[in-house]
Amino acid sequence: MPKVVVDVMPKPEILDPQGKAVLGALPRLGFKGVTDVRQGKRFELEVEGDVTDELLEQVRQMAETLLSNPVIENFAVSVEDAIAEHAGEVTA
Repeated sequence: MPKVVVDVMPKPEILDPQGKAVLGALPRLGFKGVTDVRQGKRFELEVEGDVTDELLEQVRQMAETLLSNPVIENFAVSVEDAIAEHAGEVTA
């Protein structure tokens, strides 16, 4: 089944206290070189059938009305396939 992903992030001018907390914790854990962290949310929607322009427009409407707060957040809609999804996995 195709997967449509909606990534939601705070707008650049909006304070991000969770991102700042992570940024502060990284050096204490021994991670260096990170200059900023922004924390967002990700929605993965498995859909029936083909991903069409009409479906993507419907997902954009979902993102605008339910998945994000357009006053303080931006969102991006993308499509993932199974091959690309597994290529980025890290296993121990």
